[in-house]
Order: sequence, then structure tokens, then C-alpha cells
Amino acid sequence: MTDRKGLWYAFLAYAGWGLLPAYWNVFERMSPYELLSYRMVFSALTIWIWVALARRVRSVAGVMRDGRRARLMALGSLMITVNWLTFIVAVNTGHVVESSLGYYINPIVNVLLGLLLFRERLDGWQWGALVVAVAGVGIMMGAYGQVPWLALALAGSFGLYGVVKKRVDADAVQSLTWETTLALPLAAAYLAATFATHRVTVTQLTSWQMALLVLSGLFTAVPLLLFAMAAKRLSLATLGMVQYISPTLQLVIGLAVDHEAFTRADAIGFACIWLALALYTISLVRNERRHRHRPANCQAVSEAAKG
Repeated sequence: MTDRKGLWYAFLAYAGWGLLPAYWNVFERMSPYELLSYRMVFSALTIWIWVALARRVRSVAGVMRDGRRARLMALGSLMITVNWLTFIVAVNTGHVVESSLGYYINPIVNVLLGLLLFRERLDGWQWGALVVAVAGVGIMMGAYGQVPWLALALAGSFGLYGVVKKRVDADAVQSLTWETTLALPLAAAYLAATFATHRVTVTQLTSWQMALLVLSGLFTAVPLLLFAMAAKRLSLATLGMVQYISPTLQLVIGLAVDHEAFTRADAIGFACIWLALALYTISLVRNERRHRHRPANCQAVSEAAKG
């Protein structure tokens, strides 16, 4: 049965990510690498403060004693760092629509990874949703006219990140804490180098922009934490379909705020993707009703047998 809490966690996480282009546009004067580094630093600080207030320092620190978990969290840290950097570059270079394409592709990547790595099964409605979604993304990619490397990098890195989240034997807080902490030395080294070579761009920010930059840790940690909790409760296929919330919001921002182009092919692809969402939603509702009635039927059979 579909986990309702997991669906809410996923919905809130993807809605938060969908609104991020508007947030990162505030820092368009900053270098993407410097912005990423500050994001890493403030994310790690925010999460460790959270861990300390929750009195979980010992349990979080103990996770790294297991070599397999440490390797998986290091891989998760690498994947989310690549994803963050690619997304910031896309937003700051005026490719918000392409970033939304990447997150439209990502659910398909999730479904395929679920089939290949976790042997997840799809029913007829879900297969139909997958075919329609692939067709929609194919139309959008064809109209794009070239290989959308930013979109593919976003889709691939986040798809693999989802796989790591399902495989790692750690709760959401433990894994997220170490994913951000393991990236911290690299971020600190880069920031030190920018100060040493006088290539600092953060000084161009106003006071309110600096305040928002400090809050980037909170805006990063909360959706990631929600996603981690959702990944533990939902199949990759379900995560893949709920994820369409994020690129839809990004697409709206790209069109309404950044005034990027939206072609007829984009409209057709967009319609296909929402049709896929409708098909998958029908599948979820059917499966939930089936599981909801099954215990009652089993109990009736049992009572009849006793009689």
C-alpha cells in the first residue's frame, strides 16, 4: 500500500526544489563554484546544529564506523554535489528550462533504475505512464536540437543519489549529516583559494542577499531530509512520478520570471508528461483500494471457514 506519509514527504521536498530557481537567481552575480561552496558550508553547519539540539551527535558519529555505510554516504555526497553544481550553473546561465527538462528525465531514470537494480514491478497502467513520459521527454529533447548535457547530468546524478539513499543502512538525519560533512573540506579549500587569489564574489552581495545566503543551509537541508524520509518509504517508481512537481514549478519560473522560450514541442511534451502522471495516479489509487479491501475479504473468508 502506498505510504501516505512518504507521499507527503516527497511532495514537500519536490515542491521546495521546484521553487529553488527563484532563490538562486538572487545570487546571479556570484561564481557558481563559490555559491556551491557556501551552500555546502552552511548546509553542514545547519545540520550539525540540528543534530546537536536533537542530542544525536553520538548516533550520527557512530554511523561512519561501518565501512560499507561510509562508502555509500561518500558516494551520495559526490552525487548530490554534482547535482547542486549543475543546477546552480543552469540557473545562473539562464538555462532554467533545460534544468526542468533534466528533472523531467529524472523520474524515468528512477523507474529504470528501480527495474534494473531493485527488480521493482510495474502494472499495465504504470508501463503506460512510463511509455507516455518517455515519448514526452523525447519530443522535448528533439526540439532542443542538441544533447542537453546539463539536463542529463541533473537526471543522472539525482537518480544515482536516490539509489544510494535506498541502499544505505542509516536514517535520514545520519545520512544527510555525513553527505554534507564529507563535502565540507572541498568547499572550505575552494573558498580559501578564492580569498588567497582575490577572486571573491560574495562581497558583491547586499546585506539581505547575505542573509539569504546564510539561510541556504536551511533551504538545502529541509528538502533533502524530506526526500531521504520519502526514499525509505516509497518505491523508486513512485518517487519518479511525484518528482514531476519539481520540474513543473521550475518550468513556470523559467517562463514567467526569466522569460525563456517555450515552443509547441515543449507544450506537447509537457502534455504527455502530465498524461503519464494521470495514468500513474490511477494505478496508485487502484492498488491502494485493492490493498484496503484485501484484509476485510480475508477476514470474511476466515470467519466463513470457522462457521
